[in-house]
Amino acid sequence: MLRKGVKMGRPREYDERVANALLEAAERIVDEDGLDALSVRVVANAVGVTTRAVYSLFGSKDGLLVALGARAFHLLEDALHVLPTTSDPAGDLVEAGVVVFRRFVLDHPALLRIGFQFERMSPQLACQFRDAADAALETLQGRCARLADTGQLGSRGIKEALCAFDALCEGLAALELRGQMPPGSEGIWRDALRALVVGWRFT
Repeated sequence: MLRKGVKMGRPREYDERVANALLEAAERIVDEDGLDALSVRVVANAVGVTTRAVYSLFGSKDGLLVALGARAFHLLEDALHVLPTTSDPAGDLVEAGVVVFRRFVLDHPALLRIGFQFERMSPQLACQFRDAADAALETLQGRCARLADTGQLGSRGIKEALCAFDALCEGLAALELRGQMPPGSEGIWRDALRALVVGWRFT
């Protein structure tokens, strides 16, 4: 889905269905063959359209990369919105890491590399999907704010807590994607995140 945080090129001549198909194809190409394999022509051929479709919707290969970065955060934001909340704010934040972020990492490793690690991407390009990243972060921040409201963040602020939470999630993701976690990885994620989140109230 094309949303806020994606800068478009020329006025669109193709519909959202084509745009989504192109993004899915681009993600699949990066996942299977790496960023070096990504080109406007390869993506267009994968969907069965001309390169004009890519240029019309995204402006350039760089525009396509920006759209992939934004797609990462749109997927996360949508998943966070539908994740239920309970009377346990700490548990809810842990579930955001395990159920939402871990699932995203396993299903979309190419988007993790583009959206979070800025692989082969200049700071100027990464800034172009900052709005999408901020929107997803704001949704996660709402869960963290519930901890602050109940005095469970200890001496730290919400932004500091979010930074630590994100760092641990990305570290766990790196280990799992490298195959360096034993069986029962979901339990490892849950234990690590709960230790972090519950520990905040004591420091």
